[in-house]
Amino acid sequence: MSVLYKSLLKPLLFRLDPEKAHELAVDALTLLAATPGLRPAMVAWNRLPSACKPVSVFGLEFPNRVGLAAGFDKNAVCWPAFEALGFGHVEIGTVTALAQPGNPKPRMFRFPNEGALLNRMGFNNDGAEAVSGRLMEMPGPGQRGIPLGINIGKSKVAPIDEAVEDYRRSFQALAGFADYLVVNVSSPNTPDLRKLQEESRLTELLSELCKLNEEREKKGEGRKPLLLKIAPDLSVSQLDDILQILADLRLDGIIATNTTMAREGRFEALDEAGGISGEPVESKSTQIITRISRQTAGKLPIIGVGGISSPDTAMRKIDAGASLVQVYTGMVYEGPFLAKRIARRLAQTLGD
Repeated sequence: MSVLYKSLLKPLLFRLDPEKAHELAVDALTLLAATPGLRPAMVAWNRLPSACKPVSVFGLEFPNRVGLAAGFDKNAVCWPAFEALGFGHVEIGTVTALAQPGNPKPRMFRFPNEGALLNRMGFNNDGAEAVSGRLMEMPGPGQRGIPLGINIGKSKVAPIDEAVEDYRRSFQALAGFADYLVVNVSSPNTPDLRKLQEESRLTELLSELCKLNEEREKKGEGRKPLLLKIAPDLSVSQLDDILQILADLRLDGIIATNTTMAREGRFEALDEAGGISGEPVESKSTQIITRISRQTAGKLPIIGVGGISSPDTAMRKIDAGASLVQVYTGMVYEGPFLAKRIARRLAQTLGD
């Protein structure tokens, strides 16, 4: 299947604008998810052998270690199809409290020689209310074959001083549909968003969301695992401050990392705003995972993201301390069954 993708489908898709190609992929996967008989058959064909054990992380069971990173299915329209492709979990979003169109086009660029993408999408999505309405018509927690994470971010029009209330609205609208929730404060494409990684602002934001989570538990609605997604461009001291906050508030995990703003190597002269994903961020994200694992003595669950395009690059994240991994850019270059290939190798290597 990988050969077929690279020889036939990929050349056709790469003739299109990247965002148009993405939209076609979403449409195709939405059709797959809705086709009676096809999705269940593909799920059975692409899942790990029955002898493989599920992986338990932050109270959830994952059929394998490989998930889809946020950014592909922003509006919860095609996520059920990814189980059919061999993924062990899916993260939808980023979803904001308010619907928004995102940044002006063009806003996504390919760099095939570097195995990279650059995007400045700007959290284009239908908004928390619309996404929650869509999820209401789909299988909920406990009824899915794979866990569903929901990634939430700040609405562009919300001033930084009103960010907490903005995230609060998204949490309340979406928490009931999530197997886990991710607080995204690390996208470079929403003005001032990365300021929320600063110690005082992050403490205020996460404290409020933890409080909402506790209220859910008291009401019998169920507490949701809460994770933070961070940037790869943090200094060591910034990262250590964030880890202390997560320890103090007892967050369930961390996702490392988002796209990078760094312009290194062949990208030094690049005059395009946005975050770079794929191979250029692979080493940087792995280094951050290593630091997180060491500083927390391996006690904080890590989802490793950034530059995973093969079983070997996924294994580097696991060796650095990640429990799970996520792919997106690697799938664009390697094909839709990349997760299956990685999951099988990891299960064989780790004895899952």
